[in-house]
Amino acid sequence: MKELILGGARSGKSRLAEKLATDSGLDVIYIATAQAWDGEMRTRIAQHADRRPVEWRLVEEPLYLAAVLRAHASAGRCLLVDCLTLWLTNLLMAEDATMLARERAALLEALSELPGHIILVSNETGMGVVPLGELTRRYVDEAGWLHQALAEQCDRVVLTVAGLPMTLKGASL
Repeated sequence: MKELILGGARSGKSRLAEKLATDSGLDVIYIATAQAWDGEMRTRIAQHADRRPVEWRLVEEPLYLAAVLRAHASAGRCLLVDCLTLWLTNLLMAEDATMLARERAALLEALSELPGHIILVSNETGMGVVPLGELTRRYVDEAGWLHQALAEQCDRVVLTVAGLPMTLKGASL
């Protein structure tokens, strides 16, 4: 089972993903893509860590997501990735300008082959006004293209708004 959980900031997407992972009854590995660049981000990371069950394993990987997914996916396991837009930001900011295309392609290829239950969390950023700066416009474009490609491969796609899940594809929650 492959699931994509989308939503805006503080929409409840991570909580929903965590509930789905818990409800799966499988061994869970939480794959975190965030980097603690400042105090505010350290606080956000700590809030997520405090919410996670102690029995979940944690793997932190800001760039090479496909390799980590391949290394840890198995039939009896749930991998929860939070979040893809932070991963995308890390790749956009990488010194190697070709890294984003390479890692995006690797993720899409890996996803089609991975065993087990995979839950991907990402921020839906394309529902507002077009951003002013070139980098932010590229970020919104890249996120949108990534979400479309992932949604095509996932069994279920859910948009969360105000803590409420709206199933866009697959079995309703």
